[in-house]
Amino acid sequence: MADADPQRDLRIDAVALDDGQAKAPRRWLRPLLLVSVPLIVVAVAAYFWATAGRFVSTDNAYVAQDKVSVSADVAGRIVEVAVAENQPVKAGDLLFRIDPAPYSIAVAQADASIANAQVQLATLRSNLRGTGADIQAARDTILSAQQDYDRQSQLMARGFTTRARLEQSQHSLEQARATLLNAQATADEARAKVSTGAAVPGENPAIAAARVQRAKAALDLSRTAVRAPTSGIISQSDRLQVGQMMISGLPAVSIVTDQRSWVDANFKETDLNHMRVGQPAEVTFDAYPGVKLKGHVASLGAGTGSEFSVLPAQNANGNWVKVTQRVPVRIAIDQRSPRPLIAGLSADVQVDVRGGR
Repeated sequence: MADADPQRDLRIDAVALDDGQAKAPRRWLRPLLLVSVPLIVVAVAAYFWATAGRFVSTDNAYVAQDKVSVSADVAGRIVEVAVAENQPVKAGDLLFRIDPAPYSIAVAQADASIANAQVQLATLRSNLRGTGADIQAARDTILSAQQDYDRQSQLMARGFTTRARLEQSQHSLEQARATLLNAQATADEARAKVSTGAAVPGENPAIAAARVQRAKAALDLSRTAVRAPTSGIISQSDRLQVGQMMISGLPAVSIVTDQRSWVDANFKETDLNHMRVGQPAEVTFDAYPGVKLKGHVASLGAGTGSEFSVLPAQNANGNWVKVTQRVPVRIAIDQRSPRPLIAGLSADVQVDVRGGR
């Protein structure tokens, strides 16, 4: 046999030495795993035991905001549109304008009605002053007729006149008295026409009615400029087109208000046992993965979602399958969001129900 290779023996010894050095630390690894793994399992189990039932959550939740539907108070043709889709506006900003020409004419007509009523009032006052002269003339006529009648009566007693002349004198006296009564009635009527009523003291009713008509016309004229009732974001502005006829009361544009936002979360009915108003909540959003907002339970829904559907489920036929219902829960947001909250965004809600136990 050939002599053994001394270099090969040296390599074998080196490999054996390396294996011995590698196995030395591994003897400590097994006891470490035997101790640490049970501790980790116990810690995880303890965590789940401590937090079991503490939180209820749902991903069936959406951001909600107030939406104001703006309509015109007067009808007419749109002559100006001052906003565009998704444009932010402040309360009082002009949204669109309706042709003011017909309403300006109505204001001018109302001014003419006021002037006409004032002229009529002046005429009535002049007539009232004229009735005073008529009354005085009627009284003078009565005095003259009375004197003539007394004279004819004396002459008749002496036989120096005829009965026909006496009767004529008596008729003239009665006619003069009737004239006085008519003059007094005319004066009363004229005085009533220039008087004021209890509802509008100090002003003639005709002038008051004309002023009310003028105020209504001015109000309609001011309403031709439709302004934002609140701050927010313009939505559905495509219905606003110059030249389009606007009908009074018809929704023209919507404003999604930016003053407050909340989350409508639909929880399973089995999650409501310990849920109470005021319990803290945490809200996350699919659109903003890094955003977490604190909130609280503001209110619990008065009915399940199916109760308010267009066609509520009817199970009177006996073919019934029990389905877990969803109850809407309103979550108020207590923090200001660093990102804009958009109505309809999907959200996840987790409620701490410890206070309800």
